Amino acid sequence: MTPRVVTDVRRRRRAAGRMALWLAPWLLTMLALPAQAAESSFAEVISGVQPKIVKIFGAGGLRGLEPYQSGLLISAQGHVLTVWSYVLDSDVITVVLDDGRRYEAQLVGSDPRTEIAVLKIDADAVQYFDIGQTQEALLGSRVLAFSNLFGVATGDEASSVLHGNVAAKTQLNARRGAFQSTYQGPVLILDAITNNPGAAGGALTDQHGRFLGLLGKELRNSLTNTWLNYAIPAAELNEPIQDILAGRTPTRRQDETQLKPTAPVTLSLLGITMIPDVLPKTPPFVDAVIPGSPADRAGIQPDDLILFVNDHLATSCRVLRDELTYIDRIDEVRLTIQRSQELLEVVLRADP
Repeated sequence: MTPRVVTDVRRRRRAAGRMALWLAPWLLTMLALPAQAAESSFAEVISGVQPKIVKIFGAGGLRGLEPYQSGLLISAQGHVLTVWSYVLDSDVITVVLDDGRRYEAQLVGSDPRTEIAVLKIDADAVQYFDIGQTQEALLGSRVLAFSNLFGVATGDEASSVLHGNVAAKTQLNARRGAFQSTYQGPVLILDAITNNPGAAGGALTDQHGRFLGLLGKELRNSLTNTWLNYAIPAAELNEPIQDILAGRTPTRRQDETQLKPTAPVTLSLLGITMIPDVLPKTPPFVDAVIPGSPADRAGIQPDDLILFVNDHLATSCRVLRDELTYIDRIDEVRLTIQRSQELLEVVLRADP
């Protein structure tokens, strides 16, 4: 290589070096921008979702039962979606918002088939999820899970946020304790650990904060005996939520002018004895069944919990007896009962 060529090469290397030194800060800044923007966007999404998440406190505290769970606002009028559980089996249900405001909630209704419930608080102009504008979760998509797991948030503390992916979309095949789960429909299996106490009733969202599903209860896979982290897809929730809000599963008859039959069916005609009705909201548990009675022939057993009478929700022994007064003794009685964690539907007809 001639001296002139060597000099030219050296000159070009020095120029390239100066150019690299000049470009380095700009390149580093450009490379950092996507990460910074993603982090900023991530924080904005979380802060935008937090006001829509609530903490729910109710029954529990005995035998290791946690008296808390999670919920999410679904209307500007203060309707709250959550899971149906023993926590709601209380005369006083407290809902705490993201800013620490506390409200006593009323149970609007529940759907035991999907294990959801809707509460109502006297709060206006709250931020909420528009359940009519939900998104479908794609397999492998990144998701956020918002909840009050372990009850760490009691006032204006932020709800916990887990980041994960949709690992699978399948039919639920799980159990709670020794019994099958009531809900056996489609679920989203998550790789985020959402089966911790208190997480049930929380919200699953996409990376933009759009509602994807409701975090489920603590369950184990029936086949592998492993804990399941799952959510019920939004598409499975829309119809039962609208039914509850529209009063299509009423706890009492809305038409007070409806005529009652002169000879209605009674529990004694069906052969059912309920537990003592000592509280205003005594749950309608079966205490005994008369051998050879319609209830006995239908397979009803002691400790069965009667949930529905001809599609009307029976929230107590008193409501159950009132619902029967609208059914003539010559007509059939359709009961939906819960036996441990299994839902059963039976048809009875009183003996003539």
